[in-house]
Amino acid sequence: MKKDLVAFQLVKFLEARGVKNIFGLCGHTIIGFLDALKESSIRFISVRHEQIAAHAADGYARGKGSRVPGVLLTHLGPGLANATTGVAEAGLNSIPLVVIAGDVPSCYFGRHPHQEVNLHADASQYEIFRPFVKRAWRVDRPELLPEVMDKAFRLAVTGRPGPVLVSVPMDIFSMELDTRFFDHRIDNDPLLPRPGLDEKTAEAIATYLAEATHPILYPGGGVISSGAAGALTDLAAHLEIPVLYTLMGKGSIPDDHPLAVGMTGFWGTEFNNSMARKSDVMLAVGTRLSEADCSSWYFGETFDIPPTKLIHIDINEEEIGRNYETAIGAVCDAKMALDAILAAAKKKYPDGVKRPEAVKAIAEAKRTYEGTIADAQKSDQFPMRPERILADLREALPRDGYVVADVGWNKNGVGQQFPIYEPGTFVAPGGLATMGYGPSAALGVKVACPDKKVVALIGDGGMGANVSPFATGAMEDIAVVWVVMNNCAFGTIAGLERQHYDHQFGTLFEKDGKPYTPDFAAIGEAYGIKGYTVKRAEDFKPILEEALALEKPCVIDVRMENAPVITEGCWNINDIFRKRGEEKSWRIWSWEETEPWRMEE
Repeated sequence: MKKDLVAFQLVKFLEARGVKNIFGLCGHTIIGFLDALKESSIRFISVRHEQIAAHAADGYARGKGSRVPGVLLTHLGPGLANATTGVAEAGLNSIPLVVIAGDVPSCYFGRHPHQEVNLHADASQYEIFRPFVKRAWRVDRPELLPEVMDKAFRLAVTGRPGPVLVSVPMDIFSMELDTRFFDHRIDNDPLLPRPGLDEKTAEAIATYLAEATHPILYPGGGVISSGAAGALTDLAAHLEIPVLYTLMGKGSIPDDHPLAVGMTGFWGTEFNNSMARKSDVMLAVGTRLSEADCSSWYFGETFDIPPTKLIHIDINEEEIGRNYETAIGAVCDAKMALDAILAAAKKKYPDGVKRPEAVKAIAEAKRTYEGTIADAQKSDQFPMRPERILADLREALPRDGYVVADVGWNKNGVGQQFPIYEPGTFVAPGGLATMGYGPSAALGVKVACPDKKVVALIGDGGMGANVSPFATGAMEDIAVVWVVMNNCAFGTIAGLERQHYDHQFGTLFEKDGKPYTPDFAAIGEAYGIKGYTVKRAEDFKPILEEALALEKPCVIDVRMENAPVITEGCWNINDIFRKRGEEKSWRIWSWEETEPWRMEE
C-alpha cells in the first residue's frame, strides 16, 4: 500500500486535470497545500485580496472558454467572505470556477476555533456560498476528497456552467492517504455529451425563421461560451436574419457584419429596440432574457411577446418561459441547437432566404447612429469625451484584442457603440454588475491569452475600489493595459441622481468643493508598472499605442467628461424614483404591464 500526503496528491490530481494556473491568497489553513504546490508545474498567482483572485479566475475561464474552469484558492473566514462577490459574479454569468477553501481543523468542529464563521452553525462556512454556487461541499474525511474534486471539475463545466466550492479542513491537507483513492479518480475525466436538439424540432424552428416576415436572432452569453458564434453567424447569413444581442452576447456575430444590429434593452438604441419590438418570430439562444436586456420587461419598450412568437433555447430548463410566453422551448446546448437548426435550414431551404430590405435598413440605421456620435468621437475637448476614448481605443486595439470592462460608461458605452469582432473578446460583469470587476478579471484574461492584447477599461470609481491588481501585474509581469476613464465620480449613479433629484449628493469625488482624484499613474509607478497621465485628447491614442507595444503592465489615467450614455431604452427604476411632495407624473411599475400574456390566461 502506497501512501502520500493529501496535499501532494491533490496537486497531482489538478495537474492531471490540466490546471495550469491557480489564483489565490495565503492563510494558515492552506499552507499545507501551498507546500505541495511549490514543487508543481502549476503557477500560483498570488493577489492582495480574495475578490481579486475570484475575478481573475473568472477572467481566466472566459479567456480559455467555458470548458476550462478557473481555479481559486482561499483561506477560511474572511478569505472566503472576501471572495463571495467575485464568485457570485461568476455564478450569475455562468462562468465555471472551482474554489478550494481551507477550513477549520476537523478535530475542532463545534469548538469555534480561530476565524471560523460560526454564529448560527458549527463547521459550516461552506454554506456562505450556497446561494450562488452550483454545489458546495465540506470534505469530512480524506478519502472523500478525490471523489469530491472529480465531481467538482465535471459539475463546473456541464449544464449551465458555474462555480463550485470545496471546503477542506486544514488537517486533511496534512493527512496521509492511500494513493489508490486519488488514482481511481485521476483519469475519470470523460468527454461528456452535450444535450442536443432533435431533428423534428430543429426543422420546425428553421421553418418558423425562414417563413417569418420579420424574424430576429437573439444570442446571449451562452452562444459565446458554448462556441456557437460561428453557427449563429452562418444561420443568420443563410436565412438573412438580423441579429440583436444581449450585453453578454456581444461578440456572437462580428459587429461589422451586415446582419449585426446591436444590443437591446436599457442601453440599446431606438432602432435596435424598435426592430426587436416589431419582430414576428424571435429565436433567443443562451440568454436568461434578463431585465437589463429587456427594458425591465415593459411591454412596448424592447419586446412585444406576444404577438412576437418566442423560440427560447437554453441549457437551463428553469429559464424557459420564466419571463415571456414561449411558442417553442428547448433545453439544450447552444452550439448543438444552432448546428442542428442550420443543418435543417440548409436542407429545407438550400438556396437560403433573401431579405434585402432588412439588410438595407440595418446599414442605414448604423450610418445614422454613427452620425449622431461622430462629432464626439473626434472632439479635442479635455477632459475627453467618452466617445472619443472608445473610438481611439478601437483604432489602436487589434481586431482580436480583448476589452475587459467594469461598470458604467466602460460597460454600457462599449456595449452600445464599441465594435467587437471576435467572440469572447468583450468581457464584462453582467449579472451582478460588480464595480471593481474589470481591473482584476483582466489579469486572468491575459494569463489565459498571453499572445493577445488585453485592455481593462475602468472608471475611477472601479479602479479606486482596489488598485492592488497593479501589484500582481508587476510581480507576475502580466501585460494588462489599464485605462482609467476618470470623471471624478461614480458617474452613472451621479447622472441618475441628477436626473431625478437635481443634485449629486454622495456620488461625486470632491475636496473643498473641487473635483478630487488620486494620481493613478503615480500609483501604478509606485507599484512598479508604467504609468501615463493624458493631458490632451490628441495624446491619448499615441500613449495607448505605446503602452500596447511595450507588452508590459501599464496604467493610463485619462480625465473624462461625466456625460451620460444616451439611450432610448427603459429602466424600471426611473419609474420608482420620487421626490418628496412631488406628484408622480410618470408611470409606476405594474405586474399587468410587464406580463400581459399572463393576465389573458
